[in-house]
Amino acid sequence: MTAVALLGTGIMGAPMARNLLRHGLEVRVWNRTRSRAEPLAADGAVVAGSPAEAAAGADVVITMLTDGDAVLAAMRDAVPGLRPGQIWAQMSTVGVAALGPLSALAAEHGITFVDAPVQGTKQPAEKGRLVILAAGPQESRGPLEPVFGAVGAKTLWVGDDGAQGNGTRLKVTTVGYAITLTSIVAEALALVEGLGLDPALFGEVVSGGPLDNAYVQAKMQAILTGDYEPSFALRNAEKDTRLIGEAARSAGIRVDMADAAGERFRRAIDQGHGDEDMAATYFAGFTAPPA
Repeated sequence: MTAVALLGTGIMGAPMARNLLRHGLEVRVWNRTRSRAEPLAADGAVVAGSPAEAAAGADVVITMLTDGDAVLAAMRDAVPGLRPGQIWAQMSTVGVAALGPLSALAAEHGITFVDAPVQGTKQPAEKGRLVILAAGPQESRGPLEPVFGAVGAKTLWVGDDGAQGNGTRLKVTTVGYAITLTSIVAEALALVEGLGLDPALFGEVVSGGPLDNAYVQAKMQAILTGDYEPSFALRNAEKDTRLIGEAARSAGIRVDMADAAGERFRRAIDQGHGDEDMAATYFAGFTAPPA
């Protein structure tokens, strides 16, 4: 049985832990706010009091935390429980610049670093349908197969060296697509309403046509029904726009849409919507709160 330590049991981490357990893996979980990890005990997880306690005895350590600083802090705290030969699957969205210190920490302690961010939000995580964008040495792939198979529908290997960050490089492009598409849908619905029409009419125009897809429908329905339960929190999406911008600038690329989405997200955060789904960028389209 593969033993997994999962550090971070938020919107994504908790359903990932449950899917690992359903597939018969031994799972030890840790979260900085322990109360967010404790419900997983009912599913069979061992709730650890520290990252080191979670990592001790694990074959694979997964990090699913907010950003690179949080990942680095947790893994430094995990050091007493690490041992040479463990595999560290770094599955958070941390951005390209964060990879250097993370991979250096892994090398220092003789553990294998695999850059493996995921594409998908809360619902795919719950269903075990994430897409894993992985880069790491060939010898890590066999041990990771049951782990990635439990949480994902597909693993796309994009390199043999996790330190190069090909998984993260691909992730900033795919998350940028989701972020900008959400912003476009939200802006269109706000514009329809601002012009005095029922925003549902926009849905009637695009549904079933070449501009339609399941993602557009999901975000449109969230806005039309006022259901902003976070699948991908607006605050985290804003963080990702900054990571996208940093990566793009380092490559000499302009990402005007992602930059504009970031501005919208910051306005919505200032309006009090930071912990809601990123579809709440809809509110950033109004100079006064919508009726």
